[in-house]
Amino acid sequence: MVCNPGSGAANRESSVQKSSTKSRPMGLWFEEDGLFNLDEEGRIEKQQFAVAASNVVRNFSFMPDNEVIMGQHRHCLETLFQCLADYVTEDEELVTNALETIVNIGPLIDLRIFSSSKPSFIKMTEKRAVQAVMGVLGSSVKAWHCAAAELIGRLIINPDNEPFLLASATQINKRLVDIMSQPAIDAQAAAIGALYNLSEINMDCRLKLASERWAIDRLLKVIKMPHPVPEVCRKAATILENLVSEPQNKPFLLVHENAFAEMLFGDPRYSDIFSRILYELTSRPSNKMASARGIWGM
Repeated sequence: MVCNPGSGAANRESSVQKSSTKSRPMGLWFEEDGLFNLDEEGRIEKQQFAVAASNVVRNFSFMPDNEVIMGQHRHCLETLFQCLADYVTEDEELVTNALETIVNIGPLIDLRIFSSSKPSFIKMTEKRAVQAVMGVLGSSVKAWHCAAAELIGRLIINPDNEPFLLASATQINKRLVDIMSQPAIDAQAAAIGALYNLSEINMDCRLKLASERWAIDRLLKVIKMPHPVPEVCRKAATILENLVSEPQNKPFLLVHENAFAEMLFGDPRYSDIFSRILYELTSRPSNKMASARGIWGM
C-alpha cells in the first residue's frame, strides 16, 4: 500500500467520520429530520437523497421475497403513507415512488399495524392512511389516479381493512366513478377493478354505488366503447349484476333496461351476464312500473 503524506491525519479524520456515522441511528430515513422529513436548510440536496432512497425502496418492493417483510414493517409503512399524506408539498417523484411501493405490497398490508404494539416513529393511524390515499386519488396529478385506484382495490381484498375503507365508501365511489370518465384506459381499468372488489363486499356497498350519480352510465359506456381489455368489460358487467341483486337498486337500473337489452344482443362475450341482469330486473317486479315490463328469460 502506498501512503501519501499526511495520511495519518487523514486516517484519523476518516476514523472520526466513520465513528460519527456509526453512532447515528439506523432509522435515519424515519427520524424527524431524516431524509423523508425535510426542513428548508439544504432541502434541494436532501430532496435528491430522499428521491434516490425512495427509488431503492420502490425497487425492493418489486421482489416477491421482500413483499412480506415490507408489508409487516411498521416503520416503512408509516413513512410511505406519510409521503402520500404530504403530496401537496413533497416532490412529485418521491410521492410517485412511495405510491408505487405501497401498490406493489398492497395485498399484504393490514392497516391495523398502525394501532399495533410495534414501535411507532410517525403518528400514522388507519384513518390517516386512508385519508392519504384519498388525497392522492383526488389530486390534480392524473398519473397518480390509476395507482391510487389500484391501491384501494388491493387494500380492500383484506377483510381486516374493510372497516377503515368503508368508512369513506361514499367518497371512494364518487372518485372512482369520476376516474372512469377519464380517457386513460389504465385508469379506467384500475377504477373498475376497485369498484368490482367493493361491490363484492356487502349490500351497503352495492346500495351506495348504485345511487352514485353516473355510476351505471359510465359502467355501460366502458362496455360499449368497448374497453380494449375484455376482462375489464366483464368486470364492469359483473358490477352491474351485483347491483341488480339488491331489490332497492332496481329503480336505478330499470332506467337502463333498453341499454341492457342492446348488450344482450350485442357482444356475445357478455350476453350471459346481461340476460341474468334483465331476468332479475323483471322476473320479480317490485313496483307497478316493473310489472308492466316484459319478462326476460335466462
